[in-house]
Amino acid sequence: MSTLYTEAERNIWKTYLYLVVFFILIIGIGWLLSYLFEAVAILYIAVILSIVMSFTSYWYSDKIVLSISKAKPVQKKDYPELYRITENLAIANGLPMPRLYVIEDPQPNAFATGRDPEHGVVAVTKGLLERLERSELEAVIAHELAHIGNRDILISSVVVVLVGVVVIIADIFFRMAFFGGMGGRDRGHPIIMLLAVIFIVLAPLLAQLMKFAISRKREYLADSTAALNTRHPEALARALEKISKDPNQLRSANDATAHLYIMNPFRGKEQKSWFHKLFMTHPPVEDRISRLREIDKKGA
Repeated sequence: MSTLYTEAERNIWKTYLYLVVFFILIIGIGWLLSYLFEAVAILYIAVILSIVMSFTSYWYSDKIVLSISKAKPVQKKDYPELYRITENLAIANGLPMPRLYVIEDPQPNAFATGRDPEHGVVAVTKGLLERLERSELEAVIAHELAHIGNRDILISSVVVVLVGVVVIIADIFFRMAFFGGMGGRDRGHPIIMLLAVIFIVLAPLLAQLMKFAISRKREYLADSTAALNTRHPEALARALEKISKDPNQLRSANDATAHLYIMNPFRGKEQKSWFHKLFMTHPPVEDRISRLREIDKKGA
């Protein structure tokens, strides 16, 4: 049975594994291209890229995520109630006080990021602060602190960068193969065409890989932990209901960061687009609410 401690240790090892796999993948691609085109410089570039991006994804993924999400840092004087709620929950959970960020967006939502609890960040939208009651906001913050406590934030943030790099490489090969990425002389080249096809197949597979890496059970565990810490599972259930029913689209959301949020930030698109379905990493909200209310009945 998963606990915060076993999940935290598992997530740390998963992160190292993904960094190693990424490192090998990029160098492997570089070696293949350098061999096919007899240009050893390509291999050197691949080695440098893999080292730089592995380093960047570990140390700076949280800053990249916050920048993509257009989140702005806030102080206690800006949002005193948010600060007090977070501070009290952090003390109760034995966690350092995370930095707080606010996203100027009407959709109620939130996420946590950072490489470890000492560098934890909780970001909430303006809509969340305006729509939720105090107990509901407390439950959402408790959920995000659970992600920080079990190290979900590390692997979640690293995957944003690593998957993004590979998708960019796939796009480069696609353009080279079909649009002549180097002044037109590469267009139709059989090797580039083959690599483009491989990457076109690889891109959705990477999306599936992200789904396995960011396991859905992390949300169930964070929900249960929040219910336990606040002793009010119904508050989180109500908060999830309000978030799921809000019709606003989160303007800064994209497929690379959608898995970070407490709930999928796309409204309805995941039901219509096969591309969005590939990146769905959240369990059904109805199931999460049902589980929370079952905990409430048992007197959590």
